[in-house]
Amino acid sequence: MEISLLLKALEYKSWADRRTLDAVGTLDSVQGATSLAFARQQLNHMVRVEENFRARLLSKPGLHSSTNTEVVPDLADLDQRLTASNAWLASYAAELRPDQAHQKLSFTFVDGLRGSMTPEEILFHIVNHGTYHRGAIGHALDLARAKRPADTYTVFIHALEPQRRDT
Repeated sequence: MEISLLLKALEYKSWADRRTLDAVGTLDSVQGATSLAFARQQLNHMVRVEENFRARLLSKPGLHSSTNTEVVPDLADLDQRLTASNAWLASYAAELRPDQAHQKLSFTFVDGLRGSMTPEEILFHIVNHGTYHRGAIGHALDLARAKRPADTYTVFIHALEPQRRDT
């Protein structure tokens, strides 16, 4: 994968995460309690996975021994952590040299199994992983009859470059 495309994908992820966080923030804590709890659980999982992979990109052990928690942080905490993760990932990718992008990193997953991935593969996984879980959150928003944000790459790229609509 070309580094510039990876940077654009991470920019897209940050944009889509922001739209999802804002939509989840509109859920009524009483009438939308089930959907809000589910969305928070999904966001918690997303950020814990990202924090573990960030540690792996830095050749450190993962920060978390599980990909979710019994007690889920509040939305404000999850928002702060996911926003910080997106900023870190963008900065990391911007400084990633092509020769570094393809070096295998070995690590242990939370299930105890060993694995290896390149930084490029890890970043791609994080983008893809977020897309999957935002889709699940979108379904929870639908069930709560809340506004589901359009968060596809096509919407992102045309919002970023509206002149593309005129070609």
